[in-house]
Amino acid sequence: MIPAAFAYFRPTNVKEALTLLDQYKDEAKLLAGGHSLIPLMKLRLAQPRYVIDLGRVRELEYIRESGDQVLIGAMTRHVAVETSDLLRQRCPLLAETASVIGDAQVRNMGTIGGSLAHADPAADYPAAILALDAEMRAVSSQGERWIRAEDFFVDMLTTALQPGELLVEIKVPALPPRTGTAYVKVAQKASGFALCGVAVVLTMDQQGVCQHAAVGITGVAPKAYRARAVEQALRGQKLDASVMAAASAKAAEGIDPLEDLHASAEYRAHLARVFCRRALEQAHARI
Repeated sequence: MIPAAFAYFRPTNVKEALTLLDQYKDEAKLLAGGHSLIPLMKLRLAQPRYVIDLGRVRELEYIRESGDQVLIGAMTRHVAVETSDLLRQRCPLLAETASVIGDAQVRNMGTIGGSLAHADPAADYPAAILALDAEMRAVSSQGERWIRAEDFFVDMLTTALQPGELLVEIKVPALPPRTGTAYVKVAQKASGFALCGVAVVLTMDQQGVCQHAAVGITGVAPKAYRARAVEQALRGQKLDASVMAAASAKAAEGIDPLEDLHASAEYRAHLARVFCRRALEQAHARI
């Protein structure tokens, strides 16, 4: 449980971090809260020669409003997301999601950017980020680009970030009126990771017809995904228990569920359907 030897750097701004990334390239790993990288290093599943600690890059710690969007710095701690008055008002789904990540120690140290960049298939944020149609801003010495949430998560532990790129910001559109959101999950008891987590965004018109539905699911497949079949079954419908139950039955369509010592593929697909229905009912009740 002792990491291999490595050189340690602690930049104080993004420019310094990018310079180090350019210098050490694939031999370097970025350290945010440490909850993903450090355990891998202790098991020697990751053996970077250089570790770049972003803990003092304070310019990446913020939650602020910009027009009809909310911007979140990548080094913002889970506890800040959980307790942000701005997010609770403009984007309560993210605050709710942050509140069920790990335990108090994890929430005090872990960061939203670190979680997203690690792309663990059982992490909580990806489901919410997908349901919210968020975008991620990546910077490098060559410039910057925005990456849609649906393009960001490529595979298990793999994102669209390129070598030399640093995730610096998450942009979340403000939710329109008559919108309800919810995140519900069943967690693996020892780790707190999601065996299944479902994030839902529902927008209704004055007549009670669903105008927009977005469903993100984590913990079930090799990467978090949008349940498009569920969304299609909801749009244009007056939502009641039977409609939401029928739509939820499609939650695992078109995916190849994970199977491991914690749950079989069949059980994970079952969880996706059950917790999708619960999340839909909860989001609908909040409109």
